[in-house]
Amino acid sequence: MEKVFDPLRKKEVALTPEERVRQWFIRFLHEEMQVPYPMMNSEVAFALGRKKLRADIVVFARDLHPMMVVECKRPDVPLTREVADQIFRYNYVLDVPFIVATNGQNTYICKRNETGCVFLSQAPSFTQMLEEYERYHNRGLSRP
Repeated sequence: MEKVFDPLRKKEVALTPEERVRQWFIRFLHEEMQVPYPMMNSEVAFALGRKKLRADIVVFARDLHPMMVVECKRPDVPLTREVADQIFRYNYVLDVPFIVATNGQNTYICKRNETGCVFLSQAPSFTQMLEEYERYHNRGLSRP
């Protein structure tokens, strides 16, 4: 099987269709959104009760708290309500202001606010995410 170097895990991984999407979005985060590699992690494990979960990509703020969670799907997997439910379950634990779902064909970036979420028409820069992260926590939108 073909392999690709994951700059976040710092090792070669099997280049599955989902991995191809994950690596594309990691490059997008770094090159287009100016997210430094050390502020990202892939395959982040956590738990919701007894259930073990794993986020494809998490972007961290300077205080090392998560501020974006990304769910990557294969290009042939539509971004349905089930995908949204999955990533919102992740966010129940991670409590981030930015939520992303992508299959490489379609990408949805959502910013949380007082009334729920708004979909963004343009990807924010890392600096813009940091500013929103501060506002998000200062408004008391995050859980203590």
